[in-house]
Parts: sequence; structure tokens; C-alpha cells
Amino acid sequence: MIENDNVDKLTILYLMDRMEVPLVEEVIIDIFFHDNPWMDYLSCKTALDQLADAGFIHVGRQNGKIFYSITAEGRLCIANFYTKIPTSKREAIVDIINKKKFEYRKKQELDCDYYVNVDGTYTVKLTILDPTSNSNLMELKIGAGNKDSARYACKTWEEKATQIYEYLYEHIFD
Repeated sequence: MIENDNVDKLTILYLMDRMEVPLVEEVIIDIFFHDNPWMDYLSCKTALDQLADAGFIHVGRQNGKIFYSITAEGRLCIANFYTKIPTSKREAIVDIINKKKFEYRKKQELDCDYYVNVDGTYTVKLTILDPTSNSNLMELKIGAGNKDSARYACKTWEEKATQIYEYLYEHIFD
């Protein structure tokens, strides 16, 4: 019988293969620890490190976020051993992807931060990341008069980013 930690690693590979885009660490931990009782936090982090050391996943960084993507070796491994993952868990992962793929992609593709300027005003940095190319699709810096305004901009960025990007793209490249 295959060990539990190996099933956990295969399950991570299965998720990454099915999602078809690099995933931020936060999304993987949400799925395996917060949303489901499949792994504890430390086991999840350890499994990610071991998968990277074995060459089954690639680790990259973009704007301070850690991204994991499945390698060709990882795809080959999951293609040969996916049946070792219980069917119920595979079905649960497919269900999660069908229900939350857009939410998870949005969570990892948007970034917002703000900082105080010398004059006491704030600058808000709004970013749309492209995890497939390790670059930004858009980076926008906007001045905010105070900390509350900067926080509000970050809060609404997640809700409005797609609309803002589409508007700018249509009006700049039209």
C-alpha cells in the first residue's frame, strides 16, 4: 500500500495538473488545509518542498508571491499514479476546480499594496499578474489622500480589477 504522504503529494500534483495554471502557495494551502481536512499546514508545506526537490513542480516568484507549476516529470508521475489517489478525493478536486477555479485564479492574479509618501499621502499600487509568464499584465499606481482611502482602493481592487482592465484595454488599444 502506498504511504499517506505519497498520496498527499500525488493529490497536490493532481490538483496542479487539473488547474492548468501555476498556483500560489496560498491557494494550495486553502484547498488542502483550510477548505478540506486533507493535510495540516506543515505537511502541505513539506510536500510542496519535497515535490520541488524531486523536480515534479517548479517554484517561481512574482511580486513577492510564490508560484508552483507542475513540470513534465510531474505530469508523467501523475499520469502513471493518479489511480493511487482515492476516487472520492479526485472527484472532490474536480468539483472544487469546477466551482472555484475562477475565484482561485482571481485571488492569485491580483495584487494590491499601498505605502505612505514623504508628504503624508499614500500611493496605492494595483497589479494584475500573469502567472504563466512571470510578468505583470498591468501595474497601476494611484495617489490616495489618506490611509483609509488607500485601504478602500485595495479592498475594491479585487471586485473591480477585471472591469478596469477591460475598460483601459478597450480605450487605449482601440
